[in-house]
Amino acid sequence: MPVGRIETALTVARDHPAFEGHFPGHPVLPGVVLLAEALAAIEAASGRKPDEWTVSSAKFLVPVAPGTPLTHVHESLASGAIRFEIRSAQGVVANGILAPRERA
Repeated sequence: MPVGRIETALTVARDHPAFEGHFPGHPVLPGVVLLAEALAAIEAASGRKPDEWTVSSAKFLVPVAPGTPLTHVHESLASGAIRFEIRSAQGVVANGILAPRERA
């Protein structure tokens, strides 16, 4: 796992199917898509697959509209967990902590 803060641009297509019906007339990106994007960025940086993490916490603070430019930032903690934030130009839209899943 790389040490320090890693920043990645996130691109969610304006026509992503998650926007359909969520919510009619005022589309908002579901939090599960933001979490999936965070996990994908962490996998790209660390090589650890999404199923190797447990979501310790996740907060979705601001609705994300279609076409909103996003940035994902994450850092490793001394415990082995990862703290992440997803930001727009207006500030943090989501954040959380992922803990390494214990292997059986």
